[in-house]
Amino acid sequence: MFKTRVTEMLGIKYPIICGGMNMLSRAELVAAVSNAGGLGLLASANFETAEQLRQEIRKTKSLTDKPFGCNINMFPSVRPIPNREFIEVICEEGVKAVETSGQRSPEEYVPHLKEGKVIIIHKAATLRHALKGQESGADMIAIVGTENGGATGPEDVSTLVLLPILADAAKVPVIAGGGFADGRGLVAALALGAEGIVMGTRFVATKECPAHPKFKEWMLKSTERDTVVIMRSLQNTHRVLRSKAVEDIQKLEARGARLEELLPLISGAAYRRVFLDGELDAGMNSVGEAVGLVSDVPTVKELIDRIVSQAEAIIGQRLPPMAGLSRR
Repeated sequence: MFKTRVTEMLGIKYPIICGGMNMLSRAELVAAVSNAGGLGLLASANFETAEQLRQEIRKTKSLTDKPFGCNINMFPSVRPIPNREFIEVICEEGVKAVETSGQRSPEEYVPHLKEGKVIIIHKAATLRHALKGQESGADMIAIVGTENGGATGPEDVSTLVLLPILADAAKVPVIAGGGFADGRGLVAALALGAEGIVMGTRFVATKECPAHPKFKEWMLKSTERDTVVIMRSLQNTHRVLRSKAVEDIQKLEARGARLEELLPLISGAAYRRVFLDGELDAGMNSVGEAVGLVSDVPTVKELIDRIVSQAEAIIGQRLPPMAGLSRR
């Protein structure tokens, strides 16, 4: 029922992708997503060196014989990220796909990835960046709206609007991100022209995700009203859960603080303390509005099976009577 160009090209059962999440997208989560019929993505920026990434790729291979991919982070970073070396390893290890994400085109990496027969998914938060990714040679485009957790782009346009516009303009398959957490979202995305969805926030609240239990508990207590966009002053907008640290970031930005003043709260070290150590007020985090749809912490397989079953029920049971009424 859910055969699309995305599933066919990636060799996966369901058009469901777990986005590459800093600190969290490691072998156990990635393999669980792929084993359940989706596509898991390792976050290469989790690693200091290409050899560390190679070891995580091999660990993932030991946990699944299904396709998986890697994210290449092209956002601004305090520490240098060896993306070229990462891509060398990805090609050498025969990884199925790469998700490039950031505010610039993946053009510089495309020839090497194509030579390595790696499928390129370029993820963007604006139409112009998405289409630039297609122009640069991406095989698929993922578009994320302002609902998205983490990077949202500067334009504050929702996925509901971005998706059909891009689907009309794109020549390659489109994947939708931002606000997706269940079967209703999957059906809606397909109806709007997507051929798959990418989720992050919903996968954080799963048993295989290495996020600290305190963080998962925080998510269960949160609603769709509990997120806010920060870092506009740095032109690097991110949607996060409200916290004492996030309030401090907002105050610093309001008075025109420089990057050096913000770093203790937005750095990778602070991010790690929040997600992995459960120090919820240590710094920023990345959570989307879909947190309002999170009410439990299932296994990845339970979550994906539930999404697919709900989507099948909507298509097979709920929509046909409505379509019949419309023909009267």
